[in-house]
Amino acid sequence: MSIKVKNLTKVFDDKKVLDDISFEVADGETLAVVGFSGSGKSTVLKLICGLLEKDGGEIETSEGDVAMVFQYSALFDSLDVADNISFALRERRDLRNKYSEADLKDIVSKKLELVGLSGIERKFPSELSGGMQKRVSFARAIVTEPKTILYDEPTAGLDPISSTLIEDYIVRLQQETNAASIVVTHQMSTIKRTANRLIMLYNGKIVFEGTPDELLKADNPYTEQFVKASLEGPMQMIS
Repeated sequence: MSIKVKNLTKVFDDKKVLDDISFEVADGETLAVVGFSGSGKSTVLKLICGLLEKDGGEIETSEGDVAMVFQYSALFDSLDVADNISFALRERRDLRNKYSEADLKDIVSKKLELVGLSGIERKFPSELSGGMQKRVSFARAIVTEPKTILYDEPTAGLDPISSTLIEDYIVRLQQETNAASIVVTHQMSTIKRTANRLIMLYNGKIVFEGTPDELLKADNPYTEQFVKASLEGPMQMIS
């Protein structure tokens, strides 16, 4: 099991954003984490990758890197594409002396080819579309051959066609890397196209767990409200 979360709890200002939740993700599997805004979806990712400290519970991942793809790419504006992708290989203490310049050039080229962007090594982020920036962030995330990949709202701010392309690359990276992946999203297309299973969060708890097909068919007031994007139901928006 590549990701195992058991009784995970996180508290902000006396509010339990995550309240004793548990789930697992196998190698080669993609789990979508869904829910209304403020339900703790992104908090789950930040706890798994170590950006936040948990207040209770356990998190286990397979040996190897945990990669995070941020919501808005988070590329370094002052670095070109090649230097963005190779940044971890150049700067991490455990990796900085491992690769020659020729090695780095080859690695960057292969990662760009994998995300369909061959030949843009010397372009800067400002010269790329939002969808291209997102794919460069994918290439950067997998440059260390991670065993776990976390995607935070990977299609946020993209048009429908670009969103579909990004969803296709999430599936492709799952197949190429066999990593355990978690996708935080609110988009039904992303859920249906990328996820093997999903969990729905509300009020700190998991209120549904199943496949995308089961989400659409479930006789569950939470899933019905989510699928219909309705204001009526057990889940109340947090203002």
